[in-house]
Amino acid sequence: MKVASFFGTRPEAIKMAPLVTALARTPGIHSVVCVTGQHRQMLDQVMDLFGLSADHDMAVMQPSQTLNGLFARVMAGADAILEQEKPDYVLVHGDTSTATACALAAFHRRIPVGHVEAGLRTGDLAQPFPEEMNRRVVDVVSDWMFAPTQTSRANLLAENLQGRIAVTGNTVIDALAALCTRLDTHPTLALSIAARYPWVQAQRRMLLVTGHRRENFGAGFESICCALASLAQRHPDLLIVYPVHFNPAVRSVVQAMLAGRDNIRLIEPLDYADFVWFMRHAYAILTDSGGVQEEAPYLGKPVLVMRDVTERPEAVAAGTVLLVGTQQERIVSQVERLLADPDHHASFARKINPYGDGHASGRIVQALLGQPLQEFMASPIPPAPAATVPVQQPA
Repeated sequence: MKVASFFGTRPEAIKMAPLVTALARTPGIHSVVCVTGQHRQMLDQVMDLFGLSADHDMAVMQPSQTLNGLFARVMAGADAILEQEKPDYVLVHGDTSTATACALAAFHRRIPVGHVEAGLRTGDLAQPFPEEMNRRVVDVVSDWMFAPTQTSRANLLAENLQGRIAVTGNTVIDALAALCTRLDTHPTLALSIAARYPWVQAQRRMLLVTGHRRENFGAGFESICCALASLAQRHPDLLIVYPVHFNPAVRSVVQAMLAGRDNIRLIEPLDYADFVWFMRHAYAILTDSGGVQEEAPYLGKPVLVMRDVTERPEAVAAGTVLLVGTQQERIVSQVERLLADPDHHASFARKINPYGDGHASGRIVQALLGQPLQEFMASPIPPAPAATVPVQQPA
């Protein structure tokens, strides 16, 4: 069986890495890796970290490109690869332009599509935009829908889709668990990361921030930056670390409003190992990312999500994630509650992860091979181990 996996952004690469590795190790499967280069700088970091190499690289990025221009180039590039490789299956991940364009290209050639991380929904096509539309389209044309949770399965069943559904857990937990093990069993790796950030101090509480959602562009990001500036002024002992996305619509606002403040560190986007190291050392995480909502509960970290709705409601229900939107006052008040109330902070570290057990990739491979599989069911598990390597102090 020839299986062609398509991805192009950093989140896709992280979540597909353990699956691509599992495919390559499985007798009877010929794995073909195809990347679009949609997040070139960040994509290459993940490929190197997980030891992946691409059989095909479309290199589709262009300066100031439109969504339609990107989509058209990805679809044409994917079609050329499909013509050459003639795979038995195409796998795509999530809700990106890469996933949607490649799934449609395969569908047009009547090649079966497997959708990893299927069934996520907010019910609002504008939030997130255009990801909510993307994932719905991919599910419609998929032969296999690999839903991470029972909630995702229920969403798919409610839409009467024609493909088969398997609840596998999320492959991001496979990737995160493997990397945490590497950090704990190879102390030199953790120490080398700490050496790059000597300004991180073990005794100083850190708020880790990520933000890149298109629907927050403009007024939303201005409000977020006002909240961070207020927190920095009101809590000079708090270290705010913000790896700033490369997108100019994000970077220009963040740099203009937050640069030069003593306790705010605006840094370049982190490779995945560094980002996991930061998550493990963070006191709390403020984000509009989807993946962080899945990763942080595994690490027992409180997550405040700067969105009004989420396609990942399981962690909200479990009490490990709280939606705070983008309003300055609410962001500030919820961060300050975490800082002031240790019991409230501790309540986020539930002994459950609703998103996976580290075996999602194996279940997906079993499904592709037509083997019986035991589907993922969220259940109480011990919390992930805290970072054991001490933070290197400045000289």
